[in-house]
Amino acid sequence: MAVDLSKLVVKKKISIEDLNGKIVAIDAYNVFYQFLSTIRQQDGMPLVDSNGNITSHLSGLFYRTIELLDNGVKPIYVFDGIPSILKERTIQARIKRREDAYKAWKSAVDEGRIEEAKGFAQASTRITKDIIASGKELLDAMGIGYINAPSEGEAQASFMCKNGLVDIAVSQDYDTMLFGAPIVGRNITISGRRKLPKKNIYINVEPELMYFNDTLEALQINHDQLIWIGLMLGTDFNDGIKGIGPKNALKIAKNSKSINELTSFIKNKYNAEFELDINEVIDLFKKPEVKQLDKIEIDALINIKPSSEKIIDIMCNQHGFDMQRVEKYVNKIIDIKGSPKQRNINNWFE
Repeated sequence: MAVDLSKLVVKKKISIEDLNGKIVAIDAYNVFYQFLSTIRQQDGMPLVDSNGNITSHLSGLFYRTIELLDNGVKPIYVFDGIPSILKERTIQARIKRREDAYKAWKSAVDEGRIEEAKGFAQASTRITKDIIASGKELLDAMGIGYINAPSEGEAQASFMCKNGLVDIAVSQDYDTMLFGAPIVGRNITISGRRKLPKKNIYINVEPELMYFNDTLEALQINHDQLIWIGLMLGTDFNDGIKGIGPKNALKIAKNSKSINELTSFIKNKYNAEFELDINEVIDLFKKPEVKQLDKIEIDALINIKPSSEKIIDIMCNQHGFDMQRVEKYVNKIIDIKGSPKQRNINNWFE
């Protein structure tokens, strides 16, 4: 589970236009999961092409990346590498939940419970190697740079932000704050109204920025204590402590002089212990495995030129997207980023 720091962090609502000129490192797996979960048919079935290949992620990646570009944002996608061994248990639990959700989805569809089916379908979302490969192929064609992180994508994006290589680390997960990213962007690749699961209630989804240093100052804590709070609430790498919510976690962290003092207090007060060596989790957040980069490499990723021919081939010829609509957006991306041949998309059809 990802840690929920929503009630503690300092954040502000923004518009995408406010990010004009900003370089953003986007947690690719995180947004792929968003696209695959939300871009679905009425019964929860993902978008597929005539050969049965899932295309929901391609739709989201194509149209929403162009929306970012159109607002002056310079995106770089960051893909996960080999996950930490500490995350293995979390991964296995997610696989089990998705398998159970898939079975529930099929049953709901067969029984005509369409609204319920869509919720199960979203929970069954999984990212395959083919989905990642096709997404990268599209990014290459669009001239959008990406990085293959050695381990956690969030850690890599945070490292890039901390070192001034990008302006914002973009992810829905609050764990990104625990890696020390100075500014974390949420809802950057999604917007509009969203229906709450199993409720006839809609909420507005608006972009927001969260600020690391302002959060530490407002809470009167340091980075270590923020990580301790995350550990008590539960992260991708450890279970939280039952009975401890955000306010209690903050109070306990502020009153503890060391991680040993914190764990002793939890044992005495809650009769509970962390299920693994918590110092390993702290080290993962403080000293994650990342790829070292410099400004020249970042500039190269930003300045990759798109190929109208390749975009058309992937979106329309391979996956059956509407030619007229794709043409409109390809013209837009060529106008924004240029192309090696600087040719109009209409030449493609002559």
